[in-house]
Amino acid sequence: MICEICGKDGGRIRRVSRSYGKGINLLIIENIPVVNCSICGETYMAAETLHEIERIKLHRQSFAEKRNIPVADFA
Repeated sequence: MICEICGKDGGRIRRVSRSYGKGINLLIIENIPVVNCSICGETYMAAETLHEIERIKLHRQSFAEKRNIPVADFA
């Protein structure tokens, strides 16, 4: 895939998890597609992905399932 940053054929799609908010407002979205370029090292999300994240956050009650999440501190 062509990287939008450097324009070279080094972009690969990875799936990541991201957290938004905190406390009772914490929302974790899993399997978000991000582009990672092996040439320039940049990682970015497509505009469509960012729009979908905003839609999920806005309608979180429809998309989210409740889970207990253990949290570890990397210190």
